Amino acid sequence: MSATAPIEDTPNSEVVVFAPLSLEARAVRSGAPWATVHQIGMGPRRAARSAQLADGARGATVIIAGFCGALDPELEPGDIVLASELRGPTGTTPCDDPSILAGVLRRGGLRVRIAPIASSQRLVLGERRRTLWRTGAAAVDMESAWFAPGADASTLVTLRVVLDTQRHELMRPLRTLTGTAIAYRTLRRACALVQDWASAIAPREVVLASPRASCAGVNRAVEIVERVLEIRGAPVYVRKQIVHNTHVVASLEERGAVFVEELDEVPDGATVIFSAHGVSPAVRAQAADRDLDVIDATCPLVAKVHAEARRFAAADFDIVLVGHRGHEEVEGTHGQAPERIHVIASAGELEQVRVKDPAKVAYLTQTTLAVDDTASVIDAIRSRFPEVVGPPSSDICYATQNRQDAVRALAAECDLILVVGSSNSSNSRRLVEVAKRAGCRALLVESAEAIPPGALVGARKVGLTAGASAPESLVDGVVRALSGIGGATVSEHSVATETVHFKLPPEASEGR
Repeated sequence: MSATAPIEDTPNSEVVVFAPLSLEARAVRSGAPWATVHQIGMGPRRAARSAQLADGARGATVIIAGFCGALDPELEPGDIVLASELRGPTGTTPCDDPSILAGVLRRGGLRVRIAPIASSQRLVLGERRRTLWRTGAAAVDMESAWFAPGADASTLVTLRVVLDTQRHELMRPLRTLTGTAIAYRTLRRACALVQDWASAIAPREVVLASPRASCAGVNRAVEIVERVLEIRGAPVYVRKQIVHNTHVVASLEERGAVFVEELDEVPDGATVIFSAHGVSPAVRAQAADRDLDVIDATCPLVAKVHAEARRFAAADFDIVLVGHRGHEEVEGTHGQAPERIHVIASAGELEQVRVKDPAKVAYLTQTTLAVDDTASVIDAIRSRFPEVVGPPSSDICYATQNRQDAVRALAAECDLILVVGSSNSSNSRRLVEVAKRAGCRALLVESAEAIPPGALVGARKVGLTAGASAPESLVDGVVRALSGIGGATVSEHSVATETVHFKLPPEASEGR
């Protein structure tokens, strides 16, 4: 569509960009020739007068794009600020969640911050800039807060590129040629990348799977680290990731947890927490030899499998452990009786298993496997060893099974299922597999920013769940992000109710 088309002729499905200065409008047109671009003029008065232009874009996607001044001293020329809200002298205008757009821009090599943007009636310099920074705004412009309230858009985004900073203030607009050149190129590049995001804008129905997200074992493990940090203070060492989620780990690191791969990285006599996945007796012996103060966060359901392994080994059974080699839980279970345990991931690997007595074989499983896959492997084990015995109850944990059942139910009615979880989370990856096996497109995403817009194109009904190691806050973030790319209605599909709660160990219960 021509950039000069009248605003009255703009269909609701198109993107309309409003830029203050001619230089900014030129950068937008160069990067996004497919969008309708209007220049609104610099400053609050021109922006307010131009707000009537937004009437013609009612129901469309509106982007306010241009340059800004950095309030946050860490921002540099060329950094992008996507507004979470616009603050002006007469009030605050919320913006649609721009997380999916932020992910597109970051994957395009740009530096992006999501934060409040303040609008000022005049250039902000010196102490005034520092005062605004203390209010929590990251950047300042002179138009957005006056223009945005008039934009009755289906989606409203404010994209500003840093032109000047606290260290290099701009006494007059466009005075600093170097900063201007950087900001211009970034704005042009950002607008070119916006097309990928814009292609996915549409109203959607989001169906939440229930149960979803963190299970009782994960909640217990994370709470143990939090409580020990409160009681003993930082640093507190944790062997491996406490749970397989990068956001959880990063949050605990900020509070003073130090994650290590092996115990030789822990100072003698220090406090160390074993992760929810459990450890082998050899690791426990190493900790005792080093005089480490151990706090065990092993999930009770994993500890149950460990006890079963020791019991079968003591009774002179060979044990076939169904699981993924290299996974921390499998390593911990295998270490309970390494001379008796054979690890297989599929029925095909069963041919390589050699046992002392075919009449004395037991099987165990990793707790986070897909139920269907595990059943077929167990059937193969029973076929080869007809007298095989198993655990009194399934080793696959209740939370894993519930989440898989919930995804299976969603797959029948959704165009796409998003699974929130980290790539090293076994139970999260299994949820993707369960959805695909049920005939539904599925995608594992670390967070809202990781959602590729292309996956959303044509998906009018999106199922949403999270692995047992992912916090509910990440699910909330994805819901907000989907709402911010055309709007979303949210419902929930429940297949079970979880009431399980595991007690904390004494070391993490002090003071309660």
